[in-house]
Amino acid sequence: MLRLIIRRLPALLFVLFCVVTLTFFLIRLAPGGPFDRERKIPPAIEAQLLAKYKLDGTLWEQFTGYIADVTRGDLRLSTKYRNRSVNEILAQTLPVTFTLGAVAFFLATLSGIWLGTFAAVRRDTASDRLAMAAALLGLSIPMFVIGPLLVLVFGLWLLWFPVGGWGWPSQIVLPAITLALPFAAIIARLMRTSLLEVLNQDFVRTARAKGLPNCIVIYRHALRVAILPIVTYLGPLAANLLTGSIVVETIFNIPGAGGFFVHSILNRDGFLLGGVVIVYCALLIIFNLLVDASYALLDRRIRVDV
Repeated sequence: MLRLIIRRLPALLFVLFCVVTLTFFLIRLAPGGPFDRERKIPPAIEAQLLAKYKLDGTLWEQFTGYIADVTRGDLRLSTKYRNRSVNEILAQTLPVTFTLGAVAFFLATLSGIWLGTFAAVRRDTASDRLAMAAALLGLSIPMFVIGPLLVLVFGLWLLWFPVGGWGWPSQIVLPAITLALPFAAIIARLMRTSLLEVLNQDFVRTARAKGLPNCIVIYRHALRVAILPIVTYLGPLAANLLTGSIVVETIFNIPGAGGFFVHSILNRDGFLLGGVVIVYCALLIIFNLLVDASYALLDRRIRVDV
């Protein structure tokens, strides 16, 4: 695995550089600027602001300076939240978002794999149809509907969980379920399809011909191969969940990074937007690399090119 990381590290860094470059120039090409207001700012004050945020040079000078700062880990100051750096904002909000995303990730993965396996081993039965109907329902209902329904039933009627906020373990239950439910449905459908295909392969027939119990055949042999498509999906899913969902954070009043990401677009806060994009891209690269490295561990027939 170490050889794989070392071999692919230059290519991954190049991809990250391309993403940062593209984000920088797209932000600069967008109409408007970070200091555009209904009332015109005096030229002297505007010049001071441009110098403070290192936006007073040519486009090439701004780009090279930004790349140099990012390389040192400095994501610069936010142009909207005065005297607050992007590093400071992300350091305060990302742990909240990561916690919510991690809990939702494990809920989606475990429940999706279990439901898909449950449906596959009971193919064409009432249990199979009921499980897939539940998965289709979870996939069809959007988060902005699931969240308020969970709040209404479990927060206001039954009084089992708080309806919002952050800081207590009970406050993460409803938002984590809301965030995980559609992804659990996708994993369940993928798991069922993959497991049904694997159960028809020769090595499974051989294992059954040797007299192995059905649970051993499924959980020790078939499931290990059938889970590969799920592992492929988990890389982008982990990056997506760990960077948060603005819908869920808004519904449950969670102080995560999702709200800052959306507001950075509305406020033309290019440095904050760029910082969130860099974090998301880095997570996506890391998780995809881990997915590639895990293939050979799950299926010995696969050899990852290192």
